[in-house]
Amino acid sequence: MTRHIINSNIITMKNNMIKKSPVALAILCFLIEEPMHPYRMQQLIKERGKDEVINVRHRTSIYQTIDRLHRDGAIAIQEKKKNEGRPDLIVYEITDLGRNAAYSWIRKMISTPAQEFLEFPAAVSFLALLTPEDVALLFQQRVSALEKTLSHLEDQFQKGASLDLPRLFLLETEYQQKVLAAEMEWIQSIIEDIHAKKLKWSMEELREKEN
Repeated sequence: MTRHIINSNIITMKNNMIKKSPVALAILCFLIEEPMHPYRMQQLIKERGKDEVINVRHRTSIYQTIDRLHRDGAIAIQEKKKNEGRPDLIVYEITDLGRNAAYSWIRKMISTPAQEFLEFPAAVSFLALLTPEDVALLFQQRVSALEKTLSHLEDQFQKGASLDLPRLFLLETEYQQKVLAAEMEWIQSIIEDIHAKKLKWSMEELREKEN
């Protein structure tokens, strides 16, 4: 029993040494499926719509993460394939350390809400610097942008459903739809309260209350 506890603690310590990120999780999960080279990982991220939930706008982020995971011992080079006139294609495989880390991260990410410091709540905390009229206009612009995003997600969901994909593989899109719909409903309620004068403020009044 003592040996088991010690081994578990060692594994946990090693897992904590690997920098956790959505991109790193995707790479490890792909390699759990089978060994592959970075270009194939990029293809899968796009084909499976993972770029909707994982920030891979900068292609270098994938290669930088792969280098880091390899350096930390989470993945290993299985082989190098010749690529006619181009750099060799390096095929990576998962290690036991990487496999343990991936499963540990998934369980932690699902069960424990993370303290994520997003831009929108940060900006909302300083709305007092703007006038209610400005806020209503800006919120309406945000609703319009969210409507476009929601429409895109709905198209993605319908496309997946038309291909008879199991609901399991559409849950991240379903989640995003629900979150966006809830945000839009809240923003719309704030706009309505501002227009109805139920929510109003001015910097002068706020300063007076502080003094």
